[in-house]
Amino acid sequence: MKAQQPVPTPPEAPITRFRRSADIDWHWLEQRDDPQVAAFLEAANRECDDWFEPLKPLIEALYQGHLARRELAVSGLRTPLERYTYWSETAADADYPVWWRHPNDHAERPECLLDLEARADERHFLELGDLAISPAEDRLAWTEDSRGDEYFDLYLRALPDGEPRLVLEGIGPELTWAEDDRTLLFTRYDATQRPASVWRLDIHGGEPVMLFEERDVEFWVGLGKTRSRTWLVLESASKDTSECHLIPAAAPHTRPRCVRPRETGVEYALEHRPGYFYVLHNRQATHFRLDVAEEDSPERWRALIAHRHAQTLEGVDAFAWGLVITERDHDQAQVQLRIVSFDANHAISGDRRLPLPEAPCSVALGDMPDFATRRLRLREESFTLPPRWIEHDLDGDTRRLLKAQPVHGDLAPEQLACRRLWATAHDGERIPVSVVARADLLGAKALPTLLYGYGAYGEVLDPWFSIARLELLSRGAAFAVAHVRGGGDRGEPWYLAGKLEHKANSFRDFLAARQALVEAGLADERRIAAYGASAGGLLVGASLNLDPGAFCAAVLDVPFVDVLRTMENPDLPLTTAEYTEWGNPDEPAARRRIRDYSPLDNLSDQPYPALFLQGSWHDSRVPYWEPAKLYARLNELRGAHLAAVGHDPMEGRPAEGRPAEGRPADRRPILLRSDMSSGHGGASGRFKAWKDNARQDAFLLWALGLAESRD
Repeated sequence: MKAQQPVPTPPEAPITRFRRSADIDWHWLEQRDDPQVAAFLEAANRECDDWFEPLKPLIEALYQGHLARRELAVSGLRTPLERYTYWSETAADADYPVWWRHPNDHAERPECLLDLEARADERHFLELGDLAISPAEDRLAWTEDSRGDEYFDLYLRALPDGEPRLVLEGIGPELTWAEDDRTLLFTRYDATQRPASVWRLDIHGGEPVMLFEERDVEFWVGLGKTRSRTWLVLESASKDTSECHLIPAAAPHTRPRCVRPRETGVEYALEHRPGYFYVLHNRQATHFRLDVAEEDSPERWRALIAHRHAQTLEGVDAFAWGLVITERDHDQAQVQLRIVSFDANHAISGDRRLPLPEAPCSVALGDMPDFATRRLRLREESFTLPPRWIEHDLDGDTRRLLKAQPVHGDLAPEQLACRRLWATAHDGERIPVSVVARADLLGAKALPTLLYGYGAYGEVLDPWFSIARLELLSRGAAFAVAHVRGGGDRGEPWYLAGKLEHKANSFRDFLAARQALVEAGLADERRIAAYGASAGGLLVGASLNLDPGAFCAAVLDVPFVDVLRTMENPDLPLTTAEYTEWGNPDEPAARRRIRDYSPLDNLSDQPYPALFLQGSWHDSRVPYWEPAKLYARLNELRGAHLAAVGHDPMEGRPAEGRPAEGRPADRRPILLRSDMSSGHGGASGRFKAWKDNARQDAFLLWALGLAESRD
């Protein structure tokens, strides 16, 4: 793209005050230590606040409406271990939970384990990484991030009344206790914040000892312990290849044993029952298969459940009696749980699927550390079903409701309706599209619509309920999800068809989903907004470059939009581990592909819709400068376009989208808001996160012409 010459804009505009003529791409914003960088972001924040000033009453109404719809005092499910039962509670006015326990036979004797609300009192940010109870249940270990940069500090506390003790700083989030009751395993980063090594720590003294180091920069390490509490599992994995190492949990000083050396393109994961390992893998099985191995020879796999073309095996959980297998139907994009039990000779004695509450929906196993339990905890939800936790008794094949998220206010879940559409992509593929709205409006007329997408890493967008979303739906908007290729919604083939050389499918699928909503008469063609976060920001950003007129507005939250430049810098966190997702730009063909869709490399002199960009100063995944550069360069392009055509390029948009009294005057703003105290996930406290969400929703309602609507 030919570089645009700078165009004069009002002197108070940040892009005027901070423009550097020698750097028209705004790469200087990457210099975090330059005080002008923070000054630029703060100036953009002030500009953003000024634009939102007329919407303050709406923001407050959305925020208060959100609070009124939800139960603010929350108590988690109680989970028993051998000696104590554990749970969390969040007070109605608290940002963070408090963890409690009581002796299994004495519920009247509660003990406070960890009070995060108290720990957050003097901090702008606090995120819990992991929390681990020692095997004897007499010590608590946890990791916490108090900056938002995803570097964690390790704390230990003797139970029940010991003081927290800082043990290590700047490590990874994961923790696992060995079964000797004195050894704690954790991970450490390399210079690029890649989890690169596993360490053990004797809590009674001594320096940490490295157990395992991964030197391949495209791999990262993780750790865990089998539910049987017999084996520690160290995993080294890239985006498409993995390798597991075993250590006896009762003998953590044992040298790790590799189960099977890595093979490029082969992923495998282990579960354990006495005498056997279960290996979920994709060796010569694109959709994964399940093999079994004798415990004393875990490298020798034999078939248990064969590869199938209609389903992807996504996960396996082992219990004393058998397995729970998570599988996904390719045709309907629906996840299900499959129960496989064995007889005394390890022959399969039962194989059945658990019923679904509705379809499409989400269903997953809850937290169940008890290896022998025959009562499964299930978490179920959909776009119209609030999250609920069910106990499924395998012996009686009965279900019991343990807990359901309450919903208050003027729009009850039963007043919502959901539809599943199938868009036709450019190559003829069928793309699932989900849409939810008020039952009295869905299908009755074309609605202002928010279209959401992600489409990367094989992540699935199974249906989820949102109380915040009710504020949009109650005002007459529809919410839609494009289940594009690159995600895992239709299994492993769906993921592979939207990565590397196939990445452009994701963007075309998103636009096809938008068109399907219009053709079905569900979405108002002139009032469709888009939302994408992180890799979803790439999805939306690339789609806007392909067809900026498809949307009246878009929110890009911590968006990955400087793809080529980021992937060319192996010193940035996560870059090398991402080569198998996006490609290595050192390879000319991969570089061309990335350049051809990277949003910042494909901006053009065309009218873009209203944009609200959000970044975080401490974000180690998508640096703050990516949305900042997009903000600066789009505003310069916008100024150039206005100077060339002499009028608002969006003239002719529907009257509902035009400003009214008490609303912002700029109908096509390009706004940037940077959270200077948070990381990739945004605010850590729930009330601040809800207020941030209310601001975002106010922007969307304004763009959709619903800022004053309650109908």
